[in-house]
Amino acid sequence: MESQNKRTLGAFLGVYTPTILTILGVIMYLRFGWVVGHLSLVNTWIIVILANTITLITTLSFSSMATNMKVGGGGAYFIISRSLGLGIGAAIGIPLFVAQAVSVTLYAYGLAESIRIIWADVPLDLTCLVIILVVAGISFYGTKFALKSQLPLLILVAISIGALTYGALFTTRTISLPLLDSLEYPDFWFGFAVFFPAVTGVTAGLSLSGDLKNPSKAIPLGAIAACITGLIIYMIVPWLLTQGAEPEELRTNPLIWLTIAPLGLFLVLPGLWGAILSSAVGSVLGAPRTLQAVTKDQISNLRLKSFMDSIWGERTTLGISVLIALGAIYLGNLNTVATVVTMFFLTVYGTINIAAGLESLSGDPSWRPKFTIPWYFNIACGIACIWVMFLISPLASIVAISIEIVIWLLFARREQLAVWGDARRGVYEAALRWILIRLSRRSLSARNWRPHILVFVDDAKRKLDLIKFSTWFSQNRGVVTVCELIVGDLLENEINIDERLNKIQELLTDEDLNVFPEIDIVDNIIDGIADVSQANGIAGFASNTIILGWPKDPKMMVDFLITTQRLEKIKKSVVVGKINPQHIFPVRKTKREIHVWWGGLKQNGDLMLLLAYLLIRNPEWRGAELKILCASSNEFAQENTKRYLETMLRDIRIDAECDVFIKSKDQNISDLIQTRSATADAVFLGLAIPEKGKEMEYVNRLDSLVGDLPVVFFVKNSSLFVGKLLEPEELEIE
Repeated sequence: MESQNKRTLGAFLGVYTPTILTILGVIMYLRFGWVVGHLSLVNTWIIVILANTITLITTLSFSSMATNMKVGGGGAYFIISRSLGLGIGAAIGIPLFVAQAVSVTLYAYGLAESIRIIWADVPLDLTCLVIILVVAGISFYGTKFALKSQLPLLILVAISIGALTYGALFTTRTISLPLLDSLEYPDFWFGFAVFFPAVTGVTAGLSLSGDLKNPSKAIPLGAIAACITGLIIYMIVPWLLTQGAEPEELRTNPLIWLTIAPLGLFLVLPGLWGAILSSAVGSVLGAPRTLQAVTKDQISNLRLKSFMDSIWGERTTLGISVLIALGAIYLGNLNTVATVVTMFFLTVYGTINIAAGLESLSGDPSWRPKFTIPWYFNIACGIACIWVMFLISPLASIVAISIEIVIWLLFARREQLAVWGDARRGVYEAALRWILIRLSRRSLSARNWRPHILVFVDDAKRKLDLIKFSTWFSQNRGVVTVCELIVGDLLENEINIDERLNKIQELLTDEDLNVFPEIDIVDNIIDGIADVSQANGIAGFASNTIILGWPKDPKMMVDFLITTQRLEKIKKSVVVGKINPQHIFPVRKTKREIHVWWGGLKQNGDLMLLLAYLLIRNPEWRGAELKILCASSNEFAQENTKRYLETMLRDIRIDAECDVFIKSKDQNISDLIQTRSATADAVFLGLAIPEKGKEMEYVNRLDSLVGDLPVVFFVKNSSLFVGKLLEPEELEIE
């Protein structure tokens, strides 16, 4: 094998020749008559048209992608991995490698069956083994040598087809083969499975992409020409077979070509052997390159990468391919091997088509192929591949797809290390745009409201607990953004924003938090929070709840209160969290409690209760007891408040305990809160906007109100639906 760095092959020698010789291979010579004899001429034509439609669209798909990128080694794997990511690329690339390696066994079986004409007693398995080793030996001496040896073989194939044509048209026979009638066994789809490997050769040239001088030009030209040539020949050959032999002969004689053609032993047999040998060479050249490309993408060790690029890496992958081909001998016979190859190639073709369709759908400006086909043809063909798989064998299809899913799961994390983009990002953006346009046309109601949270922190690592509570409040239904605010001048600031942003993202990923990080440099905290809150969002989809951490400096809390006034103007609710992380999950407790202190004015109560309800729906808080506490001045107020709260909870379908108590005049509300909520794991209190100039007094009051309670959230409801977030649904049309 030659180094992949030597790109010397053109469209004819590097793509057309291996492709057409792989197409015109063992199935055409040894199984085409069997298919025609069992399924009739018309059904055979339907199989040919269906199979070639799949491969032609697939050829157009990978050809268009090849004109849009610089194709490296690995062929189909390279294209899929660069379009759908390394994980999906590996999930398809490894089965593709196995299919290519097992294809060598398929051709070896065909050649062994034909050799039995001369040596009837030769053992089939041993002959296959020898053939595989011979083919591997040819490939060992280099790609160009192997491909140049195929040119004489192409001439022999042409001579054999000419001999079949002459024998079928100019030999008088009694023909009784009906056009439509077929036998009950095998069924149509089994016949399709046996035939389909005949057209899988369209990726033979693609597998040699790393050896092509100009892949973007050679792949479309050579592959499409070979595909059309194969279609024409496969439409003619079944008709010639029906003209030259009787049904029983077609069904029982795998070497019927030798009977129909004059001097078949001398004119057909060399072409048969040449086609089979060249197909085997094409597969054994392609399989190592696929494995090599997959391995180089999936390993990060530079020494191993260097080894895979060396001649020893190429020979190692060739050796693995040969071992798999030898192992496939134990599958038993040509028909079984053909079915296995069909299943794997169908998944590859389906993925190639879906990848091409997604590239078109993504609308990425970088998608500029020299030619393309409508995306719905790509997607329809991809779905057709999966559909045909299940028609052939549902069980085998499930097994094949399951194997690929397992491989994808194993390699999915590797995708994060890829430095190139892929089609999925473009598809997601196109889908997001489509959704946002339609979302903007739907009015928001209290029924649809959910917290989309913007968390402001000075250090994401130190305020990780505040971020966690934000994700619990959103319950993975809303969007959570964490914003690190840096006070300074944007032009003079020397902080590496990208590096810092990556560190925050790593922190969030390690904690398994689905949060979007951002860093903003602002002139001051008050203006910064207000400005970022106004700018946050897109197309009417914006944060509606701002979460701040209780600062150590009381003056900073004063700034937060001033900011809250501004945020109220733009309908942003504010939650200030005072959290002692050591008390979030105390070990001593078997059951957690969440307390909501109800003020009675409903301005903040509905949002407090909703956030508490969302909190207990998270796995970390599931089973926690929710309690509403309210202080009343007398028994009459106590009874009315309790009745109101119980009715409200029943109507809004939230399970909570009501604790309405009478507060005597000499009792301090701070003492009541700290005493009654001493064992609570989270406490919710309302937040008011103090009069101008009294902010510090209000901050001190809040601080004394909760004392050393471990987790407290002060809530200011400024949403579009103040007092309506928990009302029962009114479904009547006004």
